[in-house]
Amino acid sequence: MTTQSSRRVLAPGAVVRGAVRQFQARGSLDMDLLATQLAISRATLYRIAGSRDALLGDALWALGRRTLDRARAARRQPGVDGVIEVSRRFADRLWAARPMRRFVAAEPSTAARVLFTPSGAVHRRAILAQRDIFAEAGVTPPGDPLQLAFLYVRIMESVLYGELFSGSRVEFAVAERALRGLLGSA
Repeated sequence: MTTQSSRRVLAPGAVVRGAVRQFQARGSLDMDLLATQLAISRATLYRIAGSRDALLGDALWALGRRTLDRARAARRQPGVDGVIEVSRRFADRLWAARPMRRFVAAEPSTAARVLFTPSGAVHRRAILAQRDIFAEAGVTPPGDPLQLAFLYVRIMESVLYGELFSGSRVEFAVAERALRGLLGSA
């Protein structure tokens, strides 16, 4: 007699959606709780997600991408002004996101690792999105678009996470001068 084990098959997208829901509710990600919520074992969760950092990165990017898409859709200006407008709208919305503020305050080392290093892949995705925002706005920055997108994103990260870096917030107006200079319209 053969016994069949009942394994629940779960797509990676469902795991990310579960992580997004939990992050929005808690400002964190508890892998044991998520496994329970998804009705899978912890081992299965890690097999699908890879690591907590990777899953946090996927969840933060899903939320960030949604926020960025809204900022892009609300853009009213063309060119460099439009690029800056998207950045300002994104920054305003991210600052207003209570779960993100809780996460950065409660887990600064994890936040830095997930947001700024390859372990979370958020930074890499942000660079690619910024390159696309340049193109959508008809902005052709001087030099390699990916390198300029990298620098642009690093300046924006200083605005968004200045408190994480140095304990003090960088005002968007200060960063805007640097962003415009980078794009050749200071």
